[in-house]
Formats: sequence, structure tokens, C-alpha cells
Amino acid sequence: MSATVAGWLQVALLVGALVAVHRPLGDWMARVFTGQRHNRAERVVYRLVGVDADAEQRWPAYLRSVLVFSLAGVLLLYALQRLQQALPLDDGMSAVEPSSAWNTAVSFVTNTNWQGYAGESTMGSLVQMAGLAVQNFLSAAVGLAVAVALVRGFARTRSGTLGNAWVDITRAVTRILLPLSVLAAVVLVLGGVVQNLSGGTDLATLAGITQHIPGGPVASQEAIKQLGTNGGGFFNANSAHPFEGPSAWISLVEVFLLLAIPFSLPRTFGRMVGDRRQGYAVVGVMAGLAAASLALATWAQARAGGAALQLAGAAAEGQEVRFGGPLSVLFGTATTLTSTGAVNSMHDSYTPTGGLLVLGNMMLGEVAPGGVGSGLYGLLVLALVAVFVAGLMVGRTPEYLGKKLGRREMTLASLYVLTTPALVLVGTAVAMSTSAGTGSMLNAGPHGLSEVLYAFTSAANNNGSAFAGLSANTTFYNVALGLVMALGRFLPIVFVLALAGRLAAQGHAPVTAGTLPTHRPLFVGLLTAVVLVVVGLTYLPVLSLGPIAEGLS
Repeated sequence: MSATVAGWLQVALLVGALVAVHRPLGDWMARVFTGQRHNRAERVVYRLVGVDADAEQRWPAYLRSVLVFSLAGVLLLYALQRLQQALPLDDGMSAVEPSSAWNTAVSFVTNTNWQGYAGESTMGSLVQMAGLAVQNFLSAAVGLAVAVALVRGFARTRSGTLGNAWVDITRAVTRILLPLSVLAAVVLVLGGVVQNLSGGTDLATLAGITQHIPGGPVASQEAIKQLGTNGGGFFNANSAHPFEGPSAWISLVEVFLLLAIPFSLPRTFGRMVGDRRQGYAVVGVMAGLAAASLALATWAQARAGGAALQLAGAAAEGQEVRFGGPLSVLFGTATTLTSTGAVNSMHDSYTPTGGLLVLGNMMLGEVAPGGVGSGLYGLLVLALVAVFVAGLMVGRTPEYLGKKLGRREMTLASLYVLTTPALVLVGTAVAMSTSAGTGSMLNAGPHGLSEVLYAFTSAANNNGSAFAGLSANTTFYNVALGLVMALGRFLPIVFVLALAGRLAAQGHAPVTAGTLPTHRPLFVGLLTAVVLVVVGLTYLPVLSLGPIAEGLS
């Protein structure tokens, strides 16, 4: 079977699986976040935290809960890393260097999972399980909670509350992420992913030397890293490592896991606002952008310039030969369209056009389908921008789902849209203008700029993947990228929750002849154009100096 045919079959299987789970998973999540009963385990959690689970919160209280919860996560994970050598199951690892510990703590709490270190030689099993894997659950749960709060803002009228952040986070973990992760981990173990508490094994190689092969609780972390669109790898080679991705079919399962929840959330949105057509419109935009990106990236890798690459059939450098080109591109496209960061190939080795496309996936805000929760609330904010643009065209007050969009609503939406580009461009400019930033570049010229630009784009969008040519485990990059990750996660959350509060406080505007239908193909096309133009064109000048210049040279 040719690689092209195999690639088409893989895409067909993936699409079929996503379609199959879209309705049941989306409906289940809607029931989780609209149900009134708390189970016994959840009531225990609420007593330990000291919150009234039946008390609803206004948006400032909801925001404070999210921020305090996340700050506690950063402090605890930082402490675990710094005290690692004094803890059990340290696997002989020493304390993590302070700037790296800061970067890692922020990275996993913000759902970024950027790693400037090699996991198998830096983190012991306890830190991997009690620190990194736990934050994989909690950071994804925070994203789900914020998305649900915004949906409630659309669904409620004359309400001052958005729900309870502690309840939403707890239910996201106990009823969605944990059960699904257990099932996924069983599948991964059956497929050959390692799951043990072994410190590793020393084996004699064919060259006659001894090599240490590390073990660890890999499958359990692999499951939630994909389901929660986290991406941090147990090993430095991430999902290309044989212990994380032992076969092509397991690699395809991992792609399914990282897309399942984000592609099902529009169904949840439609159910909660009482109009499933709205969910279909949102998932239509997501699917259209994802399909276009995958097609272009596959073409870019298959049509690589140069005689050697043409003879090889595609650009194969940096790709896992066990999986082949199509599956590598599918994984790379999916991981950058979501906020996952897991990789089974090295994006630094893609062709200039291929590298531009995976970089562009993040620059569009990762809304096709985006991360767990963050993709949905990001696209809904852009939907407000699209409705506002349409309102300007017809000369009437814009409305979305019965909510009027005035100056304050659009100010919050605009701040959301501008935050990430500002962090990316300012961070890249600072790095390129200082010796501390340029000293870590292994390549000069446009490709070197692309590596730095990719790092700050990945951090600001809470993705976590990297162009491998940048040596980012330095004090400068650990501190700078940590700050960008924190601001890129929590500033948008501030704007989203403030926007949700304003929407929930409104009444419901009646539909008139001048109301733009937001469930029809016209709006799907308009929203797609807004994503491409309003967000994408912001980066065109810097892209012209990096991957575009490299591709034209």
C-alpha cells in the first residue's frame, strides 16, 4: 500500500471516529455542566476545599477562583521539582534548576507543556505522576470551566452569575477527563505503551556499549496529555519515542484523543444555548479550517523542492520512519491546531512551507478545534467580532444569540484578540535584539528567526511544541517564555469571563428581519474569513521575514 493511500485511510478512520463520538460525548458534557446533583466523591472535595457547591458566583468571584487555583498549582509543582531529590521515587534525579522549575511549573499549569528539558533524565516518577500528570488534568479542567462559563453567559438572561468554578473544575476532572483517561490508558497499554514504576534497564547495544533504557508510568500520562490537549512528553522524543508511540495505529489513536473533546464541545455549546444549529455552525468552521490546513501541509511536504527530496517521495528529514510522511503531517497539523504540543516528528525539519503552516495553525489562535475549552471560547469571541463586522455592513446593532454587542463587549473581544499577537511579537523582538536570545539560535537567517518566532508563538498560545533548533533551556528563555505562557493563558481568561458576565446580565433581544442568522453557511464563511483576516494577517510582516523568506530563497 502506498504512503498516499495509507494517509487517506488514516484520515478517513480519524474523521469517522470523531463523527461517531461528537454527539454522545458532546451531549454527555452538556449534562455534566447542567446537572444539579453532586456525587459523594465530589461532595468530599467541596468540603476539603471549603466551598459551598450550591452557591453561584459572579464573574469576578469565578475569575478569582480560577486564578487562585492556578497559582496554587504553580507553587506546588515548583516545590515538587525543587525538592525532588528528597522525595521517594526520585529515580536518582537531582533538584530541577530554579529557572527550569519555574518554566515547567507555569507551562503545565497553563496547559502549555513546553519542555526545555529531557523528561527521562530530569524528572523522577513521583514528579511525573503527582506533579506533571496531575496538572494535565487540572489545567484542562480549567479550560473547560472557562468555556462553560462563557456559554452560560450566552444562555442566561438577567443573571448575575456564571456558575461555580470549583464545581465546574471538579466535574470536568471526575466525570469527563478521569474516566476517559482510564479507558485511553488501557488502550495504550494494550498497544505497547510502557506503564511501570521501573527506574529503567541497562542493556548491551550492538556497538558493544551499555545503554540505560528508562521506564516509568508512561501510558497514564500519555492518555491525559492527549485528551487534555497538554502535550508534555515523558521522554524527550515525545510521541515519536517507541515507549510513547510504539506503532502507527497507536499514533493515530493519540491524534484521535487530542481532537475528541475539542471537536465535541460545539455540540455541548449548542445543547446549552438551546439551539444545536449553532453548534453545527461552530464545528463547521473548525472542520473547514482543519481540512484546509491538513491538505496544504500534506502538499507542502510531498512537493518538497530538490532532486533528493523528490526521489525520496517527500521531505522525510525529522520524521519517524515507522509512521511515514502522511501520519507525521497529520499529527503535526492536529497538534498545532489544538493546544497540545505533542509531536511524533520534528517541525523544525519540515519544508519552509510546511513549517509556515504548522506555525500558522497556532497563530490563528488554535481554534480549529483548539485546546480543551480554550478552542471553543476563542472561536466564540471571534464569532462576536464576525457579528460586529456584519453589523457594520448593514448599519444595525450587532447581536449574537440574542445578546446585543455594545462598546464594552467589543472592547473585551478586541483585547482578547490582540493579547496573543502582542505577546508573540514583543517577545520575539526582545529575543532577537538581545545576545541572551540570539545566543541560543543554532541557525542564522530566516530559519533562525522562525525558530524564535515559533517558540514565542507556542508559548503565547499555550501550545508547547517547538522548532527543535532553538536551545531554549537557558535562564533567559525559561523566564521569558514562562512569563509569556502565564500572560497568554490568564489575560484572555480575564477578558472571556468579564465578557461572559456582561452577556449573562443582559436580556434576550428578539429576532427581527435584520438579525443575522448565525447558523447558516453565510455566517460560517464570514467567521472563517474573520479568523483568517483579523487574526492571521497580524503576523504577515514577521512571517515574511521568516518562513516565507526561507521558502522563496
